Amino acid sequence: MNIILLGPPGAGKGTQAMRIAEHCRIPHISTGDMFREAVKAGTPLGQKAEQYMSQGLLVPDEVTIGIVRERLAQADCANGFLLDGFPRTIAQAEALDQILEDNPIDLVLSIEVPDAELIKRLTGRRVCKDCGATFHIHFNPPQREDVCDQCGARLHHRADDTVSTVKNRLEVYKQQTEPLIAYYREQEKLVSINGDQAIDQVFQDIAQHLEARQ
Repeated sequence: MNIILLGPPGAGKGTQAMRIAEHCRIPHISTGDMFREAVKAGTPLGQKAEQYMSQGLLVPDEVTIGIVRERLAQADCANGFLLDGFPRTIAQAEALDQILEDNPIDLVLSIEVPDAELIKRLTGRRVCKDCGATFHIHFNPPQREDVCDQCGARLHHRADDTVSTVKNRLEVYKQQTEPLIAYYREQEKLVSINGDQAIDQVFQDIAQHLEARQ
């Protein structure tokens, strides 16, 4: 199966992506992984991408789409793949449809979680600067408030985990992704998944849809 996974920051996409890839025996391909592999391999497109990435700039669509085309042509994608982080725009989705003209996308999974729950998940993270251990004030609290269980150092609240930053990230996601959701709904490929439940239950719901399409 050729699958696309959509979901806002904090929806648990990473956890579900690993399970889906294992369940379907297909590679999990994230945009970041594709860029890193292309840069490491030294392909012409990888070299172009590195020029932008090294300056902290967004990689242009033509380069990103070229890297996706290269990755999907590799042997491990012959029996399907899970795309995570691509496409992000309608233009990218249309380009992907052209790349996959003879073997189109089968299913688009959209993991949906209310904003209030996403903010709770994303703003509760605490990180130890010394040893890198990660905690969460709601789901995995340290034994002593703001003190690392591993090494005793003070825990840090990252700047990108503040309420204002998280709200901005969610707004950007909505602006980018809502048109995509409509695009794939029109193609009758979109399935909405309730991500506001236990991890195992989320995967059970996903597995039901995977098995129905196989």
